[in-house]
Amino acid sequence: MKVLAITGGSGNIGTALRPLLRANYKLRLLDIRDLSEPQTAEEEFQRIDVADLASVESAFDGVDAVLHLAGNPSTSANWSDLLRDNIEATHSVFEAARRRNVSRVVFASTNHVMGFYNLEKAWPIDTNVPIRPDSLYGVSKACGEALARFYADAFGMSIICLRIGWFTPRSPSMPGLNPLWISGRDLAQIVTLSLESSLRFGIYNATSNNPQAHWDLRTARDELGYAPMDDVSAIATETGSSAYVDPRAGVLAG
Repeated sequence: MKVLAITGGSGNIGTALRPLLRANYKLRLLDIRDLSEPQTAEEEFQRIDVADLASVESAFDGVDAVLHLAGNPSTSANWSDLLRDNIEATHSVFEAARRRNVSRVVFASTNHVMGFYNLEKAWPIDTNVPIRPDSLYGVSKACGEALARFYADAFGMSIICLRIGWFTPRSPSMPGLNPLWISGRDLAQIVTLSLESSLRFGIYNATSNNPQAHWDLRTARDELGYAPMDDVSAIATETGSSAYVDPRAGVLAG
């Protein structure tokens, strides 16, 4: 079986994807935190700081592909935290992959790279318009997409960037976020398609087949063959509430 390294393997998305990916890959789970679920025979775990290039390079020995999930997911995080956790760590992953001849990487970007379109209700939002980050977090992920483009062009690596919507291990219950929702099996599908794609580079929205259609999935459907199976309206409740983002939070946090 191919060996797939997953940075951030103990996070919410990594934990949800593990049972859905290990049928096709032997998983090497990399995280600075312990696993929240016991590892299986198809998995191995290494505790590393993904911002440390030497550690990541060593962990990529014998790896066939990488799913880069690790990072600070807070839209109110300040610049110094994001610089290390999201920008330096993403550079470490791409550079370590280059040094270890790992030619295929899937990068977990975010809808927040395009978040000001969402704030202005300028729907549907596709991937062919200029970026409009809504937070320093969104800026950090946009930097990751730029790094991905550079490594794909300069070194011939295959790097697919997924602008992931809103994943929750619980039933979605926030009307302001429900149009962004993506189920675990839809996320596993688009990740697997990205890992197996022959494309050199691409940026794709990653949500489920939600009826609001705020996030355009046409390029993901056409270029990756993505066929989302789930629909937020089938399971969502309307009991919660949440603001999408405060664009100034990270800056004012200092």
